[in-house]
Amino acid sequence: MASPAGGGGAAARPRPGESDARVSARGFLLGLALPASVASLQQMFFDRVFMGHALFVAVVFCGAAVAVMHSQYQGRKIQTAIRAALLGDGFAMGVILVTSAPSSWQAFGWYAMILCAFHYSEYLATALTNPQSVSNDSFLLNHSWAYSVAAASSWVEFWLERALFPGMKEFSFTIGLGLLLCVSGEIIRKLAMFTARTNFNHIVQNEKRPDHQLVTHGVYSWFRHPSYVGWFWWSVGTQLILNNPICLVGYTAASWTFFRDRVRYEEATLINFFGHAYLEYQQRVGTGLPGIAGYQLQRRPQ
Repeated sequence: MASPAGGGGAAARPRPGESDARVSARGFLLGLALPASVASLQQMFFDRVFMGHALFVAVVFCGAAVAVMHSQYQGRKIQTAIRAALLGDGFAMGVILVTSAPSSWQAFGWYAMILCAFHYSEYLATALTNPQSVSNDSFLLNHSWAYSVAAASSWVEFWLERALFPGMKEFSFTIGLGLLLCVSGEIIRKLAMFTARTNFNHIVQNEKRPDHQLVTHGVYSWFRHPSYVGWFWWSVGTQLILNNPICLVGYTAASWTFFRDRVRYEEATLINFFGHAYLEYQQRVGTGLPGIAGYQLQRRPQ
């Protein structure tokens, strides 16, 4: 249901013809720009940015961004714009932490930027490459109950360890390695989405569409499942950024188990879709995931 807000009695101007990608980009940039601009002004006119003030401003302007989105869009696009604005605001809060917070908090700022950029770019890449399948679920914010619990657990571990051992969260080689893994994983995953285009979907397909093609070129000539390779190393990298030893082990084990089962299930459907062509592809190219061979077709003995 649309609930446009107008100022001074003026009616909102909905933008029904605007693409999903453009709606999300406007929302993200608005959510990013407002608190970041205020933080920049503070740095210009004060010797230092007071982190608490800057974060408070970010929260206030997040509400303002949501109000602006309500005044511009109707229906599903309101929810798209709001989600994008919240992610932009979260990214801006990460920037504030990295540039203004005590050094033991800066790792969480890097993590916030990586996390928000990942979820926003998932939607944007889907909207650009496969607009017929894009929905607000494409942000992957509601990926699963287990994903939400894992994220919350990593935050709790960071906060507890920082309170008890603040020096443990200072910038280090580990955090730099985590950033490298996250950025590299993101690049690989987005290359996969832009290479496969309409053949990529966040949900494993059980029925073959008439236009569904087996993609084996580009990044798919390196790995059979580049999007999973990128996401696996991204998830490991997030815990290196936070310097979370417990969640690093937990995330690695959980991600490996998830992708092992997912690849087996998905490859069974792909063999059903493409038959011998996919079996040949399996022989030429590995999954790209450590220790995961994929679905192995059981051949009957002669």
